[in-house]
Amino acid sequence: MEPVGEGGEELRRADGELILLWTLPVLGVIWLSAFLLFPGFVQPMSPTMSAEEVAAFYRDPENLPRIRYSMIVFNWFAVGLIPILALIVLQMRRMAHRTPIFSYAIIACAAGGPTTFLMANLFWLTAAFRPERDPAQTMMFNDLAWVTFSSQVGFLIAQSVILALAIYLDRQERPVFHPWVAHFNLVVAALLVPAAFVGLALEGPFAWDGLLTFWVRNIAIGVWIVVMGVVLGQAITRQRAEDEALAA
Repeated sequence: MEPVGEGGEELRRADGELILLWTLPVLGVIWLSAFLLFPGFVQPMSPTMSAEEVAAFYRDPENLPRIRYSMIVFNWFAVGLIPILALIVLQMRRMAHRTPIFSYAIIACAAGGPTTFLMANLFWLTAAFRPERDPAQTMMFNDLAWVTFSSQVGFLIAQSVILALAIYLDRQERPVFHPWVAHFNLVVAALLVPAAFVGLALEGPFAWDGLLTFWVRNIAIGVWIVVMGVVLGQAITRQRAEDEALAA
């Protein structure tokens, strides 16, 4: 058997990246399924609901199974974010930087962002686990879930800003990502900022069910996943073509 050369190793690496890339459509299906299944997302729950109203929401025989199953599905959405962040790190390592600090920073963000979604998922699931408990306790878990889900955007903002900075500093003749991808990430980071203030309002655009903190934030995250999936696919395909030429 002939030894595998450098070109062959690069092709195998590209194959692994393509496998991870094809997890993104699955991620999209999981997110859409969780969004439509959870009754608190289709029509966002209001922070002004009383403890009795919140408890009634979790005790509703139609809502309760949907809440439980949607949180099980939502758990896999949080885990599914890891492959796309790993692909971004691999592409950043191909950029013309003198330091790997940007990829290390994205790895740190990859540990924080999905964990935030997992914690919110845990609080919703806990609220639905014993719906007969005292309404004040159910309300507390519901508040924990919504505030965690909505306000903990720091890791998401950081990863977009760090990625944008890395793209701007990629001074190659043919950079890994086009400059517009950096502009796009900065726009997404700006759109996520209002959600950090969700703890200050019970009503209006900054409340957890408001225009800025729910709709704009979630749409921005969804668009980010789609756009980054497309540009990652383009970069991986281009890299694979170059590796095939090298192997030949």
